[in-house]
Amino acid sequence: MSLVQVTDLSVEFGDLRAVDGLSFRLERGGALALVGESGSGKSTVASALLGLHRGTGARVGGSIEVVGVDVQEASDEALRRLRGAKAAMVFQDPLSSLDPYYAIGDQIAEVHRVHTRVSRRTARARAVQVLERVGIADAVRRSRSRPHEFSGGMRQRALIAMALACEPELLIADEPTTALDVTVQAQILDLLHTLREETGMGLLLVTHDVGVAAESVDEVLVMRHGRRVEHGPVGEVLGAPEAEYTRELLTAVPRVEVRRVEVRRASTGASEDVVLEARGLRREFGRGRRAFAAVDDVSLTIHRGETLGIVGESGSGKTTLGRMLVGLLEPTAGTVTPGGGVRPDVQMVFQDPVSSLNPRRSVGESVADPLRARGERDERRIRGRVIELLERVGLEGAHYDRYPHEFSGGQRQRVGIARALAADPRVIVCDEPVSALDVTTQAQVVALLGELQRELGLALAFVAHDLAVVRQVSDRVAVMRRGRIVESGPADEVYDAPRDPYTRQLLAAVPALDPQVAARRQAARRELAGAGQELAGA
Repeated sequence: MSLVQVTDLSVEFGDLRAVDGLSFRLERGGALALVGESGSGKSTVASALLGLHRGTGARVGGSIEVVGVDVQEASDEALRRLRGAKAAMVFQDPLSSLDPYYAIGDQIAEVHRVHTRVSRRTARARAVQVLERVGIADAVRRSRSRPHEFSGGMRQRALIAMALACEPELLIADEPTTALDVTVQAQILDLLHTLREETGMGLLLVTHDVGVAAESVDEVLVMRHGRRVEHGPVGEVLGAPEAEYTRELLTAVPRVEVRRVEVRRASTGASEDVVLEARGLRREFGRGRRAFAAVDDVSLTIHRGETLGIVGESGSGKTTLGRMLVGLLEPTAGTVTPGGGVRPDVQMVFQDPVSSLNPRRSVGESVADPLRARGERDERRIRGRVIELLERVGLEGAHYDRYPHEFSGGQRQRVGIARALAADPRVIVCDEPVSALDVTTQAQVVALLGELQRELGLALAFVAHDLAVVRQVSDRVAVMRRGRIVESGPADEVYDAPRDPYTRQLLAAVPALDPQVAARRQAARRELAGAGQELAGA
C-alpha cells in the first residue's frame, strides 16, 4: 500500500478552482517534490493531505489516502490522530508556527503528549532527544529558549524536531528553506536527507525552487494552475523536460556557474563617476557588554550605472549596511557621501512589499509619498506622475486606487520599485528584492530592474543571500561575514576564482540543478561535517 494515494483531487474556494483533477502517489520511504509558481496549487494540495481545509468553506473532491487513512471520510478525531502522529507538516514561516510565549522544548513536549499520553517528564526528555537529532547544540539548555532566541535556521530545525516527536511515517515540508540563506538551506536539506535514511519516512516537499527539489527528492511533479504538467524521476524531469512550461521554469532559474553576459559597460552606461561612497562604516547595537558591531569598518564605492552585489548569510550585516547607505540608520562611526538623512538621490526597495506598503492606503497613494515629500502639491500632477510610474514598472494606471492585498507578490514588488523611482534617485538599494518570489516572477523583477537601470542610468546596490541572482545582475560583488567585507571585486572574478574560504563555502552550498552534482555536493558536505565532529571530539 502506498504511503500517499491521491486520485482526481479538486479543491475549490468559491469560484476559484485551486486544484483541478490531480492524481499522484508516494511510496513508503520515497521523496516527491511538488514544484510550481505561486498560485499553482501546490500548498493547497499539501494542506488537503491532512484535511486542513475541513471547516474552511473549501470544497474538496476526489480521493485522498494518507498512511492508510481516508482523509475525506475520516472523523475529526481520526484526523487529529493522523496529524503529528502518522503525518506531520513543517511550514515555511517558523515564527508564525511557534508560540512566542513558550519555550521551544515545552512546545515540542506538548505535541508528543497529545499523541502518546506520556508523562511531562518523558515528553520533555523526548523534546531534548529530537532537538539533538536535528542538530541543535546543547539541546538541554536550548530547549528552554523561546523562539525569538533562535536564529531562522534553528527555528526551522525546531519545527522539524516537533514534526519528528511522534516518529511520523510521512513528513510534509511546505517551502521549508525559502527564507534561509544558502548555507543554512544546505544544512536543512542535508538534515532532511539524513532523517529519511535513518527513519525510512516519506517526504513530500513543496517548493518553487527547482534547485531545492534537485537536492532533496526522487521524483518531481510540476504543477500549473492547479493541474499536473509533468511528473517523473527528478533526473529525467530536470535533465530532459518534456513540457514547455517545465522548460520555461528551468530557463528562469539563475545559475551560479554561468558568467554574466558582457554587456555591462556598453548597455548600463556604467562609468567611473562615483554616486555613493562609504568610508569606515560601523554600526553598533546594544550597550555595555551586550554591545556588538553589526557592521564593522566597511568602505565601498558605487559608480553611476553599475550594480554592486552585496552577499552574505543572515547576520552578516548586509541589510544593516544597506540601511545606512540609504540613511535609515545612522552610522556609529564612518561616513556616507553624500550625507544627510533619507536622501531623494538614494532610495530603497525592501524585501517584503507587504510590510513596507500600508494596507489601509491605495498603492497609488503610497507611490505618491516621495512626490509630496519633495513639496509637490498639485494633485492632478501627482496622480499623473504616479500613473506614469505604475505603467513604467509594468502595472496599469487603473491600479492607482487598488490596495496591496489585491496584488500578487511580484506586482507588490513592482509597486515598491515605482515608489523608489518617484524620488528620481541616482542610487537604489535593493534589500532581498526577489527572495520571496518564485523563479519566473523573480526573473521578471530582475529584468525590470535591469531595464530601468539601462534607461535611467541608475546605480544599484543589490543586497541578497542568493548568490546565483547576485551573479546574474552584478558588475562587482562584495562578500560580507560578521560585519566585514571579506572579499570584493568584479563579479566573474569573485565567482570563478574566490580567494576567501568563506566565499568558497557559500558557493559550495548553492543548490545544483543536476541531481548527480547535488548528490556529490551533499556527500562532500556530510564528509566535511563528520570530519569536523571527529576533530571536535579529539
